[in-house]
Amino acid sequence: MEKMKKAIIEEKNRKVLTRKEMIWQRYKKHKLGMMGGIITLILIVISIFAPFFSPYDYKSPEYNHAYMPPQKIHFFDENGKFHLRPFVYEQKMGMDPKTWQRIFEEDTSKRYPVYFIKRSWEYELMGFIKTDIHLFGAEKPGSIYVIGTDSIGRDILSRIIFGSRISIIIAACGALLSALVGSLIGGISGYFSGKVDLFIQRIIEMFQLFPQIPLMMALSAAIPATWPPIMVFVGVVVVLSLIQWTYLAREVRAMVLSYRDQDFVRAGKAIGCGDMYIIAKHIIPNCISHIIVVITITIPRLILAESTLSFLGLGIQPPMVSWGVLLSDASKIQIIGQYPWVLFPGVVIIITILALNFFGDGVRDAFDPHSA
Repeated sequence: MEKMKKAIIEEKNRKVLTRKEMIWQRYKKHKLGMMGGIITLILIVISIFAPFFSPYDYKSPEYNHAYMPPQKIHFFDENGKFHLRPFVYEQKMGMDPKTWQRIFEEDTSKRYPVYFIKRSWEYELMGFIKTDIHLFGAEKPGSIYVIGTDSIGRDILSRIIFGSRISIIIAACGALLSALVGSLIGGISGYFSGKVDLFIQRIIEMFQLFPQIPLMMALSAAIPATWPPIMVFVGVVVVLSLIQWTYLAREVRAMVLSYRDQDFVRAGKAIGCGDMYIIAKHIIPNCISHIIVVITITIPRLILAESTLSFLGLGIQPPMVSWGVLLSDASKIQIIGQYPWVLFPGVVIIITILALNFFGDGVRDAFDPHSA
């Protein structure tokens, strides 16, 4: 009897997890997904507060520092003495006697300490807070180019940080727009079926018949060169969403086909709800978890697509900066051979795409454990 009472008490005290809690529990077990989520969160925070994390203004050139290699941050001086505060040496420009190329050498007689939370150039944080505080910087007139400079002396690290804004926003907006269009068209296709479904599926197949890169290039080439940067931004978002909406449309169609004969849909029809109302208010919300998963998997594809277009000169154009625009500086093999640090934006793209793919896999397995 006592055992039965204990069992009843334990059953009453047992916590019943909600669906959100179960999804979170499953996601936490996905180690790569957690790692990808943390890196993704860090990238989002850096892109939002880009001016704070950037030691230099990404638009300001320093012609005397053109193609300066990455600087070393030191804790030990030339005599082997340890310094608690890190420092950099002054970079002295010279000429290589063999190749006659310009080189930079450290002048160990001049040290400049590196400060965290340092005042430098002015900016508006989030568009309305005027400040000049940055995460780190070197004491003037010293410089701190962690991953070097480009052809006109602009800090590559600062340009990568600012470029993350454009690349991530374009990918996110493109994924959301493709999700909106794909969900609507896929919902209509699955709900009405018959001739409507047949017609929409043939259109989707026409889009998918074309190779993606040539189709993106053709659509991007249609963007007028005279458009202002913001219109080019919108144009690239539209081009990328036109490429990706077909995949989600087919996914949503398959789910709608399984929902269209459910009791809640019949109940909606019985009380006189319109077809579009049923699709938008009843069927699509039941597909939302699947749509979220597809969006998280689509974003890294769009980052890669935007970088490809901008690298080829068909996407974002200067003075706007994206990761693809930065990679266009490495379009010549001679430049890569002499100044390999111009490839750092490519490394950032690879890390970001891997992180987002891991994050997407974790989200997919959390929402649908049977997919693992």
